[in-house]
Amino acid sequence: MNIYEKLIALGIQLPKVAPPAAVYVPWVATGNLLFVSGHIAKRDGSPWVGQFGTSMKVEDGAAAARSVAIDLLGTVHEALGDLNRVKRVVKLTALVNSSDTFTDHHVVANGASALFAEVFDSAGSHARSAFGVAQIPFGACIEIELIVEF
Repeated sequence: MNIYEKLIALGIQLPKVAPPAAVYVPWVATGNLLFVSGHIAKRDGSPWVGQFGTSMKVEDGAAAARSVAIDLLGTVHEALGDLNRVKRVVKLTALVNSSDTFTDHHVVANGASALFAEVFDSAGSHARSAFGVAQIPFGACIEIELIVEF
């Protein structure tokens, strides 16, 4: 099954790439690596605002991270022209908007990691870092950046 058939089976429609919100590009390809700029969580087209440990629960985190992963897939598709060119998801970095007492950043990031594993099978397994931060642009609850080998 190719990647697009998997996406259809999962009920996922790839979004169009959002224009950068500042002075940067959505991705940079060098050699056989694609570096994808951070994408924030969105709900209904607007930033998914919230902070884990205060206004958001861990249960909401997986959904927010999964939504970011879908947006990242849209960007990878635009950058490479075909998601079947992805050889491996190399590294995912998650910045989690959280209170100073919140410690489940890794659980929030699992929503994105699980989606990449569903879509790319073993090639979706990746190295990962998840950090708690005091704020993310637009008050978003999570931002994720990605490195992909193609």
